[in-house]
Amino acid sequence: MRLPLSSLVTAEMLKSPLIIFVMGGPGCGKGTQCKNMATKYGFCHVGLGQLLRQEAQRGTRRGQKIREIMLRGLLVPTGIILDMINDKMLSCPESRGFLIDGFPRELIQAKEFERIVGRPPDVVMVFDCSMETMVRRALHRGQVEHRGDDCEPAILQRLETHYTLCEPVFTFYQQKNLLRNVEAPENIFAKCCSVIESLQRLEGVGG
Repeated sequence: MRLPLSSLVTAEMLKSPLIIFVMGGPGCGKGTQCKNMATKYGFCHVGLGQLLRQEAQRGTRRGQKIREIMLRGLLVPTGIILDMINDKMLSCPESRGFLIDGFPRELIQAKEFERIVGRPPDVVMVFDCSMETMVRRALHRGQVEHRGDDCEPAILQRLETHYTLCEPVFTFYQQKNLLRNVEAPENIFAKCCSVIESLQRLEGVGG
C-alpha cells in the first residue's frame, strides 16, 4: 500500500531526531512536564490533548465529532490522531527531538506509528500517579481552564479507558525494553530529565 506523501516525508525526516512518548492518565502532569522538557532540550512538544481541543473548538465537521467524543471521555479514531501528530511534526522539521504527549492511547496507534515512521520511539515514559491525585488535579484544571472534558464523569471514563487500553501498550514497549516508569508528582521534572539524559544519543545535552 502506498503511503501518503506526508507520511513519506515524515519517515525520511524522523531518521535522526529523538522521539519520546509520554503517557499517563488525565491530570498526571504530562503536558506541563513536556513543556518544561521541550524548553530545556530544544524539543518540539506534540501535545495530543491540546491539538484535539484546538480542533474541537474550530467548529468544523471533524472538530464537532472530536468534541462529542471527548465530552464522553472516549477515544478519538486512530486515523485522526495520526494525521494530527503527523502535521505537528512536519511543522518542526529542524527539531532535534519530539516529545509526543498522550500517545499512544491504544495498541493499534503504537503499531501504526511504527509502520508509518519506520521505527519505534527511543523511549516511552509512563507517569505513575494515583487515581485520586489525577482526579483531583483534572477537576481543578477543568475549573481553572474551563475545559469541558475535565468534568468528573468524563475524567472517570477517561481513566477507565486509559487503564484498560494502555495495559497492552505498556506490555508492547516493555518487551522492547523502551518503557520507563516515572513516579509522579514529586520531583517529576528531575526524573524526566534523568530518563532523557540516559539516552546515549543525548550525552552531554542539557547539562
